Amino acid sequence: MKDLLLITPPFTQLNTPYPATAYLKGFLNTKNISAFQMDLGIEVILELFSKKGLENIFNTSSCQPELVEGQPTTYNSQRILSLQHDYIKTIDSVILFLQGKNPTLARQICSGNFLPEATRFEQLDDLEWAFGNMGMQDKAKHLATLYLEDLSDFIVDCVDANFGFSRYAERLGRSANSFDDLYNALQQPKSYIDEITLRLLKAKIELVQPKLLLISVPFPGNLYSAFRCAQFVKKHFPDVKISMGGGFPNTELRSLTDVRVFEFFDFITLDDGELPVELVYDSICHTELVEVSYKRTFILENNQVVYKNNTTIPDYKQSNVGTPDYSDLHLDKYISVIEIANPMHSLWSDGRWNKLTMAHGCYWGKCTFCDISLDYIKLYEPVAAKLIVDRIEELMDSTGENGFHFVDEAAPPALMREVALEIIKRKLTVTWWTNIRFEKSFTQDLCFLLAQSGCVAISGGLEVASDRLLKLIDKGVTVEQVAQVTRNFTEAGVMVHAYLMYGYPTQTIQETIDSLEMVRQLFEAGILQSGFWHQFAMTAHSPVGINPEIFGVIPEQNNITFANNDINFTDKTGIDHDKFSFGLKKSLFNYMHNIGFDFELQDWFDFKIPKTKIADDFIVSCLEKSDNFNIKSTAKIIWLGGKPIGEEFTKSKKGNSWQMTKLTFHDRKETFEILLEKEKADWLVTNLQKVSISNFKTTTFNELKIDFETHFEDFELFWYSKPINTLREFGLLVL
Repeated sequence: MKDLLLITPPFTQLNTPYPATAYLKGFLNTKNISAFQMDLGIEVILELFSKKGLENIFNTSSCQPELVEGQPTTYNSQRILSLQHDYIKTIDSVILFLQGKNPTLARQICSGNFLPEATRFEQLDDLEWAFGNMGMQDKAKHLATLYLEDLSDFIVDCVDANFGFSRYAERLGRSANSFDDLYNALQQPKSYIDEITLRLLKAKIELVQPKLLLISVPFPGNLYSAFRCAQFVKKHFPDVKISMGGGFPNTELRSLTDVRVFEFFDFITLDDGELPVELVYDSICHTELVEVSYKRTFILENNQVVYKNNTTIPDYKQSNVGTPDYSDLHLDKYISVIEIANPMHSLWSDGRWNKLTMAHGCYWGKCTFCDISLDYIKLYEPVAAKLIVDRIEELMDSTGENGFHFVDEAAPPALMREVALEIIKRKLTVTWWTNIRFEKSFTQDLCFLLAQSGCVAISGGLEVASDRLLKLIDKGVTVEQVAQVTRNFTEAGVMVHAYLMYGYPTQTIQETIDSLEMVRQLFEAGILQSGFWHQFAMTAHSPVGINPEIFGVIPEQNNITFANNDINFTDKTGIDHDKFSFGLKKSLFNYMHNIGFDFELQDWFDFKIPKTKIADDFIVSCLEKSDNFNIKSTAKIIWLGGKPIGEEFTKSKKGNSWQMTKLTFHDRKETFEILLEKEKADWLVTNLQKVSISNFKTTTFNELKIDFETHFEDFELFWYSKPINTLREFGLLVL
């Protein structure tokens, strides 16, 4: 029995739990509030995609031969139905394989004689080309993913048209300015997916017996199920109070006025959930309280929706919210899938990642397309590096996983540096990735350090590869800067993914084509490995949405009683940006696989486009510019390598002799040597120990310079000499 039950309704990711409930449970632990959490999404998926689940699906399907007369069914559905016994026979083994519990099945899957195949497998010829000689396990994961997608298509055709692996009934949540459509859908009979969801929820409520049910709704694709769950609990467990929080209400429900919403929910909380949830809990579980107060909470009062924010208690600092707690979640049951030939999407969906945050909000907080007026962006608060790594260690112990996805809006470079140093100092083996801004702070040395700490990938917003538009977006970067940063990460062995945008207000056709040319050159130069084009969407809480006239767009005015985020608009340029979608994505797919660089840009489009005005060596010329910088006197000097082996010898010339030292260094991949005069070699060995990562004392460039010049002359000449440059390549870093 617990006071709270936290649920994530269907569906989010298949490979890892959405972290909201784990973050919240970690906080509740610090307050000694008992809570249980469940990811309804993965539990429903595992019910569906099981031997018993498929038997039920095929038996109840509207595509049964005796039911199809006079109704449309696809060839694909007919084929899957005819192969139902093959699907039922193989499904449990495939799910075990995707859970990492049956790795030897990969050989059978790759044999081509094990899995039943429907239309998703028709893309295999293209995918063989796209994936190349991928490893057997990855190839088998991809084939198994196609197999599941075939079954998903069948479910959509014949069982539940709203089904999707990472969303459910998403259309009801997208831009739903009115509650009418969703409300009407909730009056209809329960769907097949609903029945499974509610049966699992019922069992958990009977087991946990909570006083308060917290439903986290991160995306529009979770909204319908959230309401369906709340409706069920209201009817069958009327004593349980229900609260909604999460990304969807935080961004979409800030203008809520429709009282019908409170037929389902008692509370809706906004923004950081820790204090709002604690106060809601107090109002329910501490009836002795004389006065009830709330933080950023909607309730129904006198048959009106009322926004309550009547406490003077400040929100909790990030250092006090606790470590995310993944207990109760079936971490060994999540399934890894490889959906499409995109390296970053593969990283996202393959393998389980612990989620953590380096800093609340965004340290930049200026991009004009972003929701910078909302707390989750505008309230920037970094967490101390030592505390972050404490949380890393705690999660590694509790989950048995050492993979981390830092879910920051944009991870701060200085904090990334300190976290990386702390990981290396503690000798932890960690694999991690995050989102960044392509800013100049990401020098070659910093990127090398991040890679040494376990950073395997970064994603960042290039958005529109046009300096005019980057300035209008207020991105704070230039295309030249982006090229140099992506080069630095790539040379360090860190995969780089770029978020790309088209259709930004006032963007011309010429700028769209020039942006594509920039992207082509970045891929051709080998400094970008992954990307994705998004069409610009105007949101209510962004500078563009708040002041559309400044950006040359005319918003569509709607009466808002429910959700308000995406805003339909007309661009005064009159350009139809939709028509560029296919060509941009097709070209990018080719560039990601190192082909098509010699195609004319016109070849990607079936309508006339202007020739690019970008010089064909623009990116190369950006990379040829020196990446050297004047080292600040306060810059930290760090040595990541070990202690060298010294061998002294005498060198003579024209009757003169002097003592030399050969220093031999070993790193994980190779052995290298440098030669120095004995006195300088002795000084270097002593100071390498001082600046070693294992030492806690920080040495600055200026301190090193002063120390050198008490013994010798001209530190700069020494610092830029061949021996020291060799060390710079192997881990002598300026940070």
